[in-house]
Amino acid sequence: MLDFTPVRRKEKTLQDLADNLTRGDLEALTNAMCDRQLELIAAIEDEDTTFVPDDPDAFDKWAASPEDVNLSWTLGHVIVHTTASSEEEAAQALTLARGLQVKGRSRYEIPWRQARTAQYLRHRIEESRRMRLAMLAAWPDEPHLEVYYSSPEGFPPVNALGKFISGLSHDDNHLGQIEKIVDQARRRRAPTRQR
Repeated sequence: MLDFTPVRRKEKTLQDLADNLTRGDLEALTNAMCDRQLELIAAIEDEDTTFVPDDPDAFDKWAASPEDVNLSWTLGHVIVHTTASSEEEAAQALTLARGLQVKGRSRYEIPWRQARTAQYLRHRIEESRRMRLAMLAAWPDEPHLEVYYSSPEGFPPVNALGKFISGLSHDDNHLGQIEKIVDQARRRRAPTRQR
C-alpha cells in the first residue's frame, strides 16, 4: 500500500506519489486496500455494522442535514462512504485517462442505513473492488496523462493517476476509524460473552 504520510505532511502532492505508477500498480494498490478493509472487518458480526461508536471528534462538514454534522458513524456508514468515494475517484480518473475534462461529480453512495449485516459490508467492498478494477481496465492503452484536474477546493492538480490514488488516500484516511469502531464493538460484546 502507498504511504500517504508525505502528502498529509504537505511534503509531497498526490501527483508526486502517482508520477511513477502504472495502471498495473493501481490495480495492485486497489486489491491491497480492499484486502486490508476486509481484513479489518473479518471478525465482525451483524450487530457491529450498526453499532454507534464513541467518537468525540465526529465532524462531517458535508453532512446532508445539520443534525448529522457531529454524528458518530457506524461501521456500515464508513464502508459505504469510503467505497463510494473511491468509485467516484476511479470514474473521474477514467474520464481523465480518456483525454476528457471532469465536469461535476460522479458519485453515488448507498444509503448507509441499508448497511446492516457483516455480509453486506463484505459484499460492498468486493463490489467496489470489481467496479474500480473494471474502470481501470477501461483506460486506453496510452492514457492521456497530460490532462489534469484542478479541484475547486484548491488542491494541487492531478492527472488520471493522481485522481485514482486520491480515492486510495481517502480509503487510507478511514482505516484507523474502521479499526477503532471494530475494536469498540468487540469490547462491547465481550462482557455479554463472559457470563
